Amino acid sequence: MASFNFGDRISGRSVIGDTLHEMGGEHDNLFILTADTGLALKTFRNDFPERFIDVGIAEQNMVGVAAGLALEGNIPFIMGMIPFMTMRACEQIRTAVCYQNLPVRLIGTGGGLTSGGGSTHNAMEDIALMKSLVNMTVISIGDPQMIRDILLASWDYPGPMFIRLAQGKADRVLYQPGSQQFTIGKSIVARDGGDVTLFSHGEMVFHSINAALELEKKGIHARVVDMFSIKPIDQEAIVKAAEETRGIVVVEDHLTYGGLASSIADVLADQGVCPKAFKRMGIPQIYAGFGSGDALHAKYGYDTPNIISAVEKMLG
Repeated sequence: MASFNFGDRISGRSVIGDTLHEMGGEHDNLFILTADTGLALKTFRNDFPERFIDVGIAEQNMVGVAAGLALEGNIPFIMGMIPFMTMRACEQIRTAVCYQNLPVRLIGTGGGLTSGGGSTHNAMEDIALMKSLVNMTVISIGDPQMIRDILLASWDYPGPMFIRLAQGKADRVLYQPGSQQFTIGKSIVARDGGDVTLFSHGEMVFHSINAALELEKKGIHARVVDMFSIKPIDQEAIVKAAEETRGIVVVEDHLTYGGLASSIADVLADQGVCPKAFKRMGIPQIYAGFGSGDALHAKYGYDTPNIISAVEKMLG
């Protein structure tokens, strides 16, 4: 079970910049491409200008250039805003990158309703889109300290990868440094319990842990599973939760259908395992307006107090 380090916040974008600069010094075939969003990458740009490409606000071109670089034996890392990268350039990602199974790494910021930019900038469909693409690996970061490990692991990982972050500016730290190993295809049991399982990813891991701590005071023991690896997914953890606890609640900053909850439901159906109860919590079928991530999570009913209420109702 994880040990926590609540309260601290660090910039996920800075972790990206520092890690890619470190990796760029070790690998002369590492390229970075941005669509006018490269402020956190200044050190890399200054030290390796020949391997830093800012295409401007042209995500489709960015993906095409990355695919070309990958075909020549390079490992390109793309950094951009999630809705524009995953939707505007979806055809290029599918055909130029996934079809050829190229090692292009797409790093997206503003996951879920955290961007603050309203409906046009909210990333509500990205996991559904990216996990549907053949060969694509999908990762959702809940702790900015996780970023470095995932980026290092991505270097030798086959095929394309989508790495989803929240806003990336002042992200909550969850785990004590060095206390976790982040293995693609596995999950983290952040807190164990036998009454109910809370599956979550990204920003919602924090809310799920908080809910579990409050439920503990009421005698309800909630298991919290950080499903940072959405594709491939940890099937063993899902089946164990259905067999060992009295219900499953999936909490995610994404549309309730098409994301992690749908993947978990698919695993249960395919394995012939029926949970005692199952609930999805996330973005309803609406286009959310402006506001902070925390305010919108509360407005649409999937923040900490709402998770607590859902568990209590599920368990009767």
